[in-house]
Amino acid sequence: MLGLTGLELEALQVSLKVSLWSLIWTLPLALGSAWLLARTEFRGKAVFNALIHVPLVVPPVVIGYLLLVLLGRQGLIGIWLNDWFGIGLVFTWQGAAIAASVVAFPLFVRPIRQALEAVDPRLDEAALTLGANKRQAFFAVTLPIVMPGVLTGALLFFSRALGEFGATITFAANIPGETQTLPLALYTATQSPGSDPIAMRLVMMSLVLALGALILSEWLTRRTYTQRRG
Repeated sequence: MLGLTGLELEALQVSLKVSLWSLIWTLPLALGSAWLLARTEFRGKAVFNALIHVPLVVPPVVIGYLLLVLLGRQGLIGIWLNDWFGIGLVFTWQGAAIAASVVAFPLFVRPIRQALEAVDPRLDEAALTLGANKRQAFFAVTLPIVMPGVLTGALLFFSRALGEFGATITFAANIPGETQTLPLALYTATQSPGSDPIAMRLVMMSLVLALGALILSEWLTRRTYTQRRG
């Protein structure tokens, strides 16, 4: 495949696995968080909003260190997970996916929240008067309307997860075939003499994946809007 070496293919596979799985398990959290911010008022809402957006303004290494404190083998939550369920997240691809999820989470929530805020709440109220419950009203009425925001958020999240470096290397390390994503493989290549061709191939793969995700986001958003208007 384009002259890629085994390690490069492994890095590509790990990146896609980490990004896709982090997207899957983050989707319901992003929807729930966006709905809380857009449709409800509660004490501490400003703090909740700030916590969601903290990953945008702190170095990713800070996120990685906090994950170690919380989910490391001797962490506040990690020691309980290890003792009770035998689950260890440090130095695993699942840990890399968690790191990517936390760092990219704000980019998932924000477009969904903006889309929800643009929807007239009276549409949900009309569905309720027709006999639907709140869950049915959300999935049948609101979610189809905000789908462009969901798609935009999902692809922005995916693109950011693909490029995550600092939190991943801090929490999950740089293990070939397990946690070594494309950015980590590129970092390794830049530290090795004579690895410029490898580094350039990794750069090109990263650019193609990121640009492809952004172009797909724009296309899907336009297509969704067109279908709604048509």
